[in-house]
Amino acid sequence: MCCSEIGLGHVYRIMSLGKKLIKNGHEVSFFSGGKAFQLLQREFKDVNYCTPVLWYENSRGILTYASLMNILLPLPIFNIEKNKLEIKTSNAMETVHRYYDLRQQIRKKRPELIIVDGDIHALRLASRWKIPSVYITNVIRPSHDFSPIFYPGERVIERYLKHCLKVIIPDNPPPYTICEFNLGNIEDIGIREKVEFAGSFVDTTPVQGHRRHVFAPISGPYGTRAKLSKLILPVLRDLKIRSIVSLGVRDRKEIARKKDVEIHPWLSLEKRAVFMKNAKIIVFSGGHGTCFETVKYQKPSICIPTQPEQTGNAVKLEKLNCSILVRNQNELRKAFDTIESESKEYNSKVRELNNFSRKFNGLAQTVKIIESL
Repeated sequence: MCCSEIGLGHVYRIMSLGKKLIKNGHEVSFFSGGKAFQLLQREFKDVNYCTPVLWYENSRGILTYASLMNILLPLPIFNIEKNKLEIKTSNAMETVHRYYDLRQQIRKKRPELIIVDGDIHALRLASRWKIPSVYITNVIRPSHDFSPIFYPGERVIERYLKHCLKVIIPDNPPPYTICEFNLGNIEDIGIREKVEFAGSFVDTTPVQGHRRHVFAPISGPYGTRAKLSKLILPVLRDLKIRSIVSLGVRDRKEIARKKDVEIHPWLSLEKRAVFMKNAKIIVFSGGHGTCFETVKYQKPSICIPTQPEQTGNAVKLEKLNCSILVRNQNELRKAFDTIESESKEYNSKVRELNNFSRKFNGLAQTVKIIESL
């Protein structure tokens, strides 16, 4: 099983799926890099390191033009977490190293099936070596905030998708597909017969809670976290809304309180679930997994996307009247007012989305598909 380390949604899906397959008696090996590799190491024995391939980003988030330059050129970057200047290797070199890392290690394993979540390098290897493969994804052709410069790369990826046995979408079937605007026209791509809308890997069985506070779970790479913190925290302080904010920083433990805002560096999954259950509004970036958490807890939300995939999710949630997409502090202030004044409508629509979503168990269905192959 191979997964991308750009965002942790990929690795959390792979971890859930891996545990189920191992429990069913299958022998499973894992391949990834970065934080995804660290998380896999904590849970499994057969975990293999691969060179990570990452976007170029700083405290303002992912920088598109710098990322384009970084495809071929190494660039200087200030690492906020380590507080020092570094040189980020070009994507071309990262890609070469990752491909050969995978090639060397997979050759030794001789797998019967390669399961891939977002890692196109492993998909290419499976295609070249004619190893049966399954691709798990919620992004194929993003249609919002996606630069046309990346279209040729998209088409290369689609070529490898056609060699998969199955393409599993961990999302609802239409018309309630949250990642709809990130998939494109499946018929046009030529993979319709391979695609399975399995349902979310998040258990969407509804959980009842109170409506005590705003909850803002900030996550992602350091650049994304810095951008969201600078946007969200001043608004929450000014509006004097009782709020819980998680900064997504593992190495710190102290809790800060500023006016009505309680700031946690990091939250365990258990504490995160409690805060989400008792929220009245959830503010997040639009990550696919967190979208379904808002569905599980039946909470209206405000999305602040930091990348094209998140924008697509946010646009669909807004279309379903479950969320509001914002880009700046003024829009965020207005969004709070809108949801507060129209809370009955937003809460009703989130319950409607939950009623549909809980008909599907994406994890169980994906295991069933994989074992059938």
